[in-house]
Amino acid sequence: MSRIGKNPVAIPEGVTVDVKDNTITVKGKLGELTQEIVDVSVKVEESNVIVERPSDAKDHRAKHGLYRSLVNNMIEGVSNGWTKKLELVGVGYRASNQGQKLDLAIGFSHNIVLDIAPEVKVETVSEKGKNPIIVLTSNDKQLVGQVAAKIRAFRRPEPYKGKGIKFVGEIIRRKAGKSA
Repeated sequence: MSRIGKNPVAIPEGVTVDVKDNTITVKGKLGELTQEIVDVSVKVEESNVIVERPSDAKDHRAKHGLYRSLVNNMIEGVSNGWTKKLELVGVGYRASNQGQKLDLAIGFSHNIVLDIAPEVKVETVSEKGKNPIIVLTSNDKQLVGQVAAKIRAFRRPEPYKGKGIKFVGEIIRRKAGKSA
């Protein structure tokens, strides 16, 4: 039995979970998320969501834990939300935003202007003497992660000087330079 899949997901106050056909809809104070469900059954009992699989086939075992995690992430997202923070490390690296447009100056000959999805709230923090930080917030964990990965892909942290765009708290493996 999947250790993750067999755990019930608790539904906090203010969150409603609705299961119709093969679609689960979660509504909360931060919005509404839907997910299509295949090969497993989802039941709402009292204040818990229970995911069950029909057999011990390899495909069903794999999807059992997956859908339980997706439902848990949806419930967490509509009640508390998800946040990713990115840090720009490098001399002259800057970030600013006007609404949903993110403007990055990261050492190229031109600035990169990126349109962020309307579901994701973007905010930039620039303090004197500290690296600029980009804060992404949304109720959809997958979307926040995807946008953060896209921004990070413009200039990945390099191992010699540590310059680039990294997640706050991420540890970059450093290498020694040339030894003469």
